[in-house]
Amino acid sequence: MSITVEEKARLIKEYATKEGDTGSPEVQVAILSSRIATLTEHFKGHKNDNHSRRGLLMLVAQRRKLLDYLKKNDESRYSTLITRLGLRR
Repeated sequence: MSITVEEKARLIKEYATKEGDTGSPEVQVAILSSRIATLTEHFKGHKNDNHSRRGLLMLVAQRRKLLDYLKKNDESRYSTLITRLGLRR
């Protein structure tokens, strides 16, 4: 239920702000969004998997915290990120 190494490397390359960047909020939110999408697909076939559902809720909360941090510190980076990821907020 996790993302592959290739997918993670692609996300890091696509959302990195500079070479070798793995810790910026953009990269972290992109990786979390990918993991959330993977888990959401998992729940379509496994409706009663409550242990993984708790993990999904924690991932969503962590992504929300990172997005709030980014919005507080740099509104333009926040707006471009949610547009690129297709998030609703």
